[in-house]
Amino acid sequence: MWTLFDYINTPWIWWSLSILYGVIILGVIAVVISENRNPVKSLAWVTVLLVVPAVGLVLYIFFGRNIQNKHIISRRNRRRLKRLENRSKINENQIKLYPDLAQHVRLVNALQGSAFYEGNHIRLYNNGTDKFRDLLEDIRNARQYINIEYYIISDDKIGTELADALIEKAKEGVKVRMIYDSVGSFKTSGRYFKRLQQAGIEAYPFFKVAFPPFGTRVNWRNHRKIVVIDGKIGYIGGMNVADRYVDGGKQFPLWRDLHLRLTGPGVAALQQSFAVDWNFMGHPLLEDVPLTDRYTDEDASGIQLLTGGPVNQWMNLTLMFQRAISSARKLVYLQTPYFLPTEGLLHALQVASLSKVDVRIMLPRRSDSDMLRWASFSYIQECLRAGIKVYLYERGMLHSKAIIIDDDFSTVGSTNFDFRSFEHNFEANLLVYGKEFTQRLTRQFLDDQKDCVRINPALWRQRPYSEKALESFMRLFAPIL
Repeated sequence: MWTLFDYINTPWIWWSLSILYGVIILGVIAVVISENRNPVKSLAWVTVLLVVPAVGLVLYIFFGRNIQNKHIISRRNRRRLKRLENRSKINENQIKLYPDLAQHVRLVNALQGSAFYEGNHIRLYNNGTDKFRDLLEDIRNARQYINIEYYIISDDKIGTELADALIEKAKEGVKVRMIYDSVGSFKTSGRYFKRLQQAGIEAYPFFKVAFPPFGTRVNWRNHRKIVVIDGKIGYIGGMNVADRYVDGGKQFPLWRDLHLRLTGPGVAALQQSFAVDWNFMGHPLLEDVPLTDRYTDEDASGIQLLTGGPVNQWMNLTLMFQRAISSARKLVYLQTPYFLPTEGLLHALQVASLSKVDVRIMLPRRSDSDMLRWASFSYIQECLRAGIKVYLYERGMLHSKAIIIDDDFSTVGSTNFDFRSFEHNFEANLLVYGKEFTQRLTRQFLDDQKDCVRINPALWRQRPYSEKALESFMRLFAPIL
């Protein structure tokens, strides 16, 4: 009598399974091609499916799905938010900016209807010690509500300090709402969030990752870092809630990042972004709109909030960055932990440099991800060939995400200069129009440059072939990393 093992090992069973597997792989490839995505990205997926089909199939199930044009908020609720926003924004025809900057404002408004707010004060942080000191102090002084949204909220020392401060305010009757990313905060103990919820804090994951819908959600991450306190104070930038932003963590002596504290009418933009995400998670629409006075001193800046995500009709951040770089007349300074640009953005940087614009790119020498570092380094030769100056930060992990264009435009936020941030993550960047803040950010860039080594094109070309081969191989996967 045949056993089940003998039955499975018959040749026709193996041939049938092999044919079925091949049909599935070809079917997935056909789906990838039919979606009419960016050809580079489609080719990357086809390459993965053909070179490592078993692994590629699993990766596609978890990371290859497309949710573009999915409504993150209903049209009705978006109209309600817009009506409230009209109480504090500036009419587009009243904006007094240079033509190029006014064009930036119109583009962002067309992409997502983002309002322009004049008269804001911005505090710039380059380390977690100062940022968390001020954030915790502002939380302790809250009187009405605290809305907090982070990609990573760790249950370490700084995370515990944050939890203690929020729980204390909740006991005082302050309304506290929290959004955290299910993937980013995966290592955080469930007891941490349960403690918050037991204290009356509404703490929920964005796109909760759990079976069975695990495969439909793990790829789309809420990478935003936004805090709104009483509608008067806002925070936005690149720092998560974790000790490494204070002490560098176990891998690095220093974790360099940028974050902003915003006061003025522009806080309404941060509140609206949080309200959209909160409503997307199935909660009632938040209709509290801050009404704060505009600053009129020379340090005041105009701002817009630009968000991006996989549900947008347009690649908002990519188009805005491309527009800003293309408009540069004097300089383009870029800080990013990962440099995996789209073809359009790479060409924009090259064109700017070839046009005698001072283009500088700052990357970490060592990264928290070897795969992303290898892929990032594969683009350096093309930058050097166009005359772009490339600097490698050596003091620690450079996690800053900033772009400076000429003397009066800059942006800081959560967006890395890579495919994941442009296409898959929910991101948020503050666009700042004003000389005073841009000069401060430029000084910070130049200070960081002192801790860098500029890449010599001749020496870069002489690197070992093994390094070049590894970088080139990882670049094949850049669009899906």
